[in-house]
Amino acid sequence: MVHVWPLTLRDGELVLRPLRRRDRADFERLRTRNREWLRPWDATDPEAPRRILPFSSVRRWNEQQARLGLYLPLLITVRGKPAGQITAGPIQYGALRTATLGYWIDRDLAGAGLVPRSAALMIDHLFAELGLHRVEVTVRPENDASLRVVQKLHLRPEGTRRAAIHVDGAWRDHSVFALTAEEVRTGDDGKGVLARLHREFFSDTPMG
Repeated sequence: MVHVWPLTLRDGELVLRPLRRRDRADFERLRTRNREWLRPWDATDPEAPRRILPFSSVRRWNEQQARLGLYLPLLITVRGKPAGQITAGPIQYGALRTATLGYWIDRDLAGAGLVPRSAALMIDHLFAELGLHRVEVTVRPENDASLRVVQKLHLRPEGTRRAAIHVDGAWRDHSVFALTAEEVRTGDDGKGVLARLHREFFSDTPMG
């Protein structure tokens, strides 16, 4: 299994790719427009809860971590336009072989199935290409939209971590959901979670 960067993953009009310098204006507009909608779910620094990192710092950190193979931070695009982000990390090998997923989407595109498809693309890559064994998602219990995502992906509930992550200015409880490679029937094309998702929810949407 080989870590590849830069990485691009595709499912029809949906493309996951690295953040580029020329994305700055579109990305900043997207974040600004969605700031209040994302605020209850965005992780914060307890020492500087109101700090917003500039685009250059975000892109530089993404590149550094991705080249080291520690994270896979990808921009979600739809027909070439930025629509959100999905990140796998930290990626751990050895006896753990696991990664945690995080994601967000433009409010105007929420409910269109883009996040489940993006997550399925990422999970299939982690299992089939990187040889990971387990993928985890942590969700605030109040986040109904994200709970629907993990349900569509058949992630198992594993309990609650108390005061687990600093979000929106305070330490918040998070529900834990997970999936292991053995729970997915992956085809020769490396598609397992995505194929199941299309069969169950997007049968009228061509895959690939």
